[in-house]
Amino acid sequence: MARRPADAKTRSLKEHGCLNPNAEAVRDELFLSNAFFDPRDLIQVRYEMLRRVREDGVPVSHAAASFGVSRPTWYQAQRAWEAGGLPGLLPDRPGPRRAHKLSDEVVEALRAAKSEQPELTAAELAELVRARFAISVHRRSIDRALARGKKR
Repeated sequence: MARRPADAKTRSLKEHGCLNPNAEAVRDELFLSNAFFDPRDLIQVRYEMLRRVREDGVPVSHAAASFGVSRPTWYQAQRAWEAGGLPGLLPDRPGPRRAHKLSDEVVEALRAAKSEQPELTAAELAELVRARFAISVHRRSIDRALARGKKR
């Protein structure tokens, strides 16, 4: 399949996290022969892959192969569809969802240290966290955690 130039749709799909990173692996006939079906559109690819098994009776292994994914990925998409419908097929935001290392206990210790010694830098606070809690935290994470506390 020839690569399409970056157009408005490609930019929009990328901006919304819905650009299929493996569009070239999609070998389903509809996506190769019909302009409506766009292998770059991850939601459309996932939906059609699930529909192909559910409505057309195609075996999971064949559907997964023709859409360029593994069988476990097919089952993951099925669970996402069953749990959330079409919005469930949207990719999750990458990365941690919250400051998982900086628990309330750690942030309280940082605030206490900062109130006792206001001149402490974020790098010094990171070292304090490493020594006291045996976890490595970037100084910017500490800056953000302390700033979140101020907003509340």
